[in-house]
Amino acid sequence: MGDAGTSGPEGDVDTTEPDSSAARTDADSETDAVESDSDAAPADTDGDTVTAGADSDTAAPGPDSHAGTTEPGSDTAAAGPGGHAGTASPDGNVDATEPNSNTTPATADATVAAEPHGGAGTREPDSDTTPGTTDDGTAATHAGSGTAAAEPGRDATTHPDHAPAAREEGADAGAQEADAEEEPDAAKPGWFGWRRRHPRAARGVSVCTTVLAGLLVVFALLLPNRIERIEFASFVRIPAEGVLLAGLLLALPPRPRRIMAVVAGVFLGLVTVLKFLDMGFYQVLARPFDLVLDWILIEHATDFLRETFGRTGQVLAVIGVIVLLVAVLVLTTLAVVRLTNLMVRHRPVAARTTLILGTAWITCMTLGVQIGTVPIATKGNAEFLGNRVEQVRAGLKDARVFEKQAAVDAFAKTPPDQLLTELRGKDVLFTFIESYGRVAIDDPAMAEQTDAVLKEGTSSLKAAGFESRSGWLQSPVTGAGSWLAHSTFLSGLWIKNQQRYRSLTTSDRMTLTNYFRKSGAWRTVGIVPGVRRAWPEGKYFGLDHIYDSEHLGYHGPYFSWTPVPDQFSMEAFQRLEHGKKDREPIMAEIILASSHNPWSPIARMIDWEDLGDGSVFHRIKKEGTNPTEVWKDPEKVRTEYRRAIEYSIRSLTEWVERYGDEDTVLVFLGDHQPVPTVTAGDTGKDVPITIVARDKKVLERVADWGWTDGLKPAPDAPRWGMDKFRDRFMTAYGPQG
Repeated sequence: MGDAGTSGPEGDVDTTEPDSSAARTDADSETDAVESDSDAAPADTDGDTVTAGADSDTAAPGPDSHAGTTEPGSDTAAAGPGGHAGTASPDGNVDATEPNSNTTPATADATVAAEPHGGAGTREPDSDTTPGTTDDGTAATHAGSGTAAAEPGRDATTHPDHAPAAREEGADAGAQEADAEEEPDAAKPGWFGWRRRHPRAARGVSVCTTVLAGLLVVFALLLPNRIERIEFASFVRIPAEGVLLAGLLLALPPRPRRIMAVVAGVFLGLVTVLKFLDMGFYQVLARPFDLVLDWILIEHATDFLRETFGRTGQVLAVIGVIVLLVAVLVLTTLAVVRLTNLMVRHRPVAARTTLILGTAWITCMTLGVQIGTVPIATKGNAEFLGNRVEQVRAGLKDARVFEKQAAVDAFAKTPPDQLLTELRGKDVLFTFIESYGRVAIDDPAMAEQTDAVLKEGTSSLKAAGFESRSGWLQSPVTGAGSWLAHSTFLSGLWIKNQQRYRSLTTSDRMTLTNYFRKSGAWRTVGIVPGVRRAWPEGKYFGLDHIYDSEHLGYHGPYFSWTPVPDQFSMEAFQRLEHGKKDREPIMAEIILASSHNPWSPIARMIDWEDLGDGSVFHRIKKEGTNPTEVWKDPEKVRTEYRRAIEYSIRSLTEWVERYGDEDTVLVFLGDHQPVPTVTAGDTGKDVPITIVARDKKVLERVADWGWTDGLKPAPDAPRWGMDKFRDRFMTAYGPQG
């Protein structure tokens, strides 16, 4: 087991002792020995070569020689292309390492530079000769790695006899450069040097970041789009989309792979944002977000926030949403890119894992394996996006479908004097109670109290000489979107989205209120306390005059979203229109708002004589509940909702008792069901509708409708689509009725 030798002053070869494992220097040597576990280069003196033994550790310099440097009389001394150190003898011959020497691999972590006087072993971490750093970003001297640098001013060339070795090692270097492209994270300088100073902590941070990236990607892939479906089992499934994406990224070349990773990360972030939007829409409207038709509702949502929580609450909420959106897009992109780099660095393991997961997915899908009711193998994202594509197609086609439906109107050619003949001389009030849905009557937690209010109202109205009939209508919306329900009821068309609403309000389709106006027998007015800014669509509905929240004479406080309490709105209608002497008959559209979300605080009934200008409600508001506290508990929300409905019903029935007469005809109904927090998962869209009149002939005209006597419709009472009411009503009260 011979050790390597070095050339002496006269070109002779000195050899180290047989089992030497470290380089030793004489007293006169200026060389610091560098430990090496690679084979040392054999010295070439006068053509003779001394070859180091297989187990040789280092080459020790002779008394007057300098290891790894050129002597003053030498022509050249060069390190091989792969970083292999050579020494030159005094005779000018060049010593070069053997082609297979591993003295200095291209991936070495540090270099050994020659001192100006020829001493070797000085480490220069910042030198250009340092080819890389460790994974932790620190420059370290690898056991057995190092290069020999030529003296300043000397040109380093490769001995002709070793050109093939140089070419071979150059090829190795090229391959290593390709590997470096495959592993972009292999040699990072660190976060402003922090990783270099704290390698262990940096390694821990790196591992934690990778774990978090993996969790984020899994979360985004498996996240349901409805809050009630979020459970532990949802996040232990195998997503087909994730398995396919991993396989694709492993198969792509470096540059396309990087592009694909970024695109996939951004797309995954957008899908996650869309799922969050769905969660919000399901919580309020009990349906998913419509990519074509629902963007206008975002503006309405911000208005609701401002009117409920003030300008500050609105701004903070909007900023929070924007920050969340940007964070989701950025973090999912970075996470996918990081995991892609990890898979490439560990390609065999990643490929086997992807294959195993793919096989497991196919097996679980074939056998229908589940955790409870949740299938382990899922292609939920593909189905989610497929439904969205169909939704977009349907939205784009819907405009043409609606145009054909709107062109059909059974009363379009009816002469004015033949319209609504059986109601001539009557004051007809179409009144909407916000969020008055079937849940208020049928839900066991509310039924008893609501039933008591309806029975009380029925009895008190009957005592005042009024009769009533009630049934059910199916609203096109639930949770919100009152204007869509109002339009459906009045136009006789199914207005289920904002696109249809805009098409309707820019068309010549006649509404129920338009026909009252067309007949010339009524003054048409609107009491709309929920409107607090310009409402150009109001003209479409054929109203001669509109009283919004600024024109009702109210000087009291808002009750969260509600600008004017219902009792005051009804009293304002009496003062401004109904109570005038020598007036013509009135057809009024009245939209009550006290039962609007968030139902806290709510007003309460007071003596009608004490209403004044509404200032009395400042004290009543202070007695009410705090919406922030109420919405922490769903049961409290349901309780406040019920109380708001009771208040609205009492406002109406007491007004009829107080101001109604022989010519009063009241039609009141809910516009839609409340939000899912109140309905507790009920997806029905039924709302109650009631007709109240003192003139028995009015109710006789609808006797064949089969509606229930009183203010409360029976569970099995007729149920129509809200779009059917217009034509049925006009038929019942026209000549043909």
